[in-house]
Amino acid sequence: MTERRYDPELAALIPSLPVEFDWSDMPAARDQMLEMISAMGGDQPDPDGVRYADRLVPGPADALEVRVRVYHPDASETSLPAVLYIHGGGFCLGSIETEHIGAAGTALAAEAVVVSVDYRLAPEHPFPAGIEDCYAVLLWMTANARELGIDVTRVAVMGGSAGGGMAAGTALMARDRGGPALCFQVLNIPELDDRLETASMKQFTDTPLWNRPNAIVSWRYYLGDALGGDVSPYAAPARAENLRHLPPAYVSTMEYDPLRDEALLYAMRMLEQDVSVELHQYPGTFHGSSMMTNAGVSRRASDEMMAALRDGLRR
Repeated sequence: MTERRYDPELAALIPSLPVEFDWSDMPAARDQMLEMISAMGGDQPDPDGVRYADRLVPGPADALEVRVRVYHPDASETSLPAVLYIHGGGFCLGSIETEHIGAAGTALAAEAVVVSVDYRLAPEHPFPAGIEDCYAVLLWMTANARELGIDVTRVAVMGGSAGGGMAAGTALMARDRGGPALCFQVLNIPELDDRLETASMKQFTDTPLWNRPNAIVSWRYYLGDALGGDVSPYAAPARAENLRHLPPAYVSTMEYDPLRDEALLYAMRMLEQDVSVELHQYPGTFHGSSMMTNAGVSRRASDEMMAALRDGLRR
């Protein structure tokens, strides 16, 4: 096996990181994720210059309301760009609490209204529950743009890991349903392909935070009865044949991440179909390592993603 050349600043942290979650006990797995986020700095104080409030907004027709957290930066503009922010967690873990600092930081860095979605989680609520929640929130954001101080011509969707896959799916859904026009999509280390056939997915079976065994369970829980059948591209955007007329995209990948190749291939296919793409592949990194902001490569990944988002919201 080829030696993995992790970035030295990240390598020192790897022994303390989990390789697997106990997916058989979802409450325990969710608690484990909260503890991990806290240990990695997720309990930092709120950044200055951002105010936020939780709200309940209309969900899909067959569902209850969806909880969101709306972040407003202190800004002179009365009509700001906006970001639909979709948290990660393998479709099964995570919440608006686990990515509170990330969402608040995005509002501040992008000078945008950020709406973070507490979508329904698998396996209790398999596809399409979660992504329908995200799309319903997108509709609410644009329908209530005046109240929220949103410029409807400058709305982006953003997510990391499973949230990145759901962001891609939401962009496809908005295009196909004639929904709100998105100006940009941020697909950060996205989970896009249930087929698990790429070289990186086959190779990385024991990498920290995410690996092939975790991905297998993640997709099994998310797809439920659809697993192995006719899987929707809204669940697994890598299956979408037509990528034309999607919004410009920023795509990031980490070197030792099983999701690396599916994101690279999706970015290349968007480019082939005339979608503008900015693509960054970070050496010596692993899935989720960008959350470790003390490492130089992590700071660079965060800074470059936010720079691309700012540009995408103001083109």
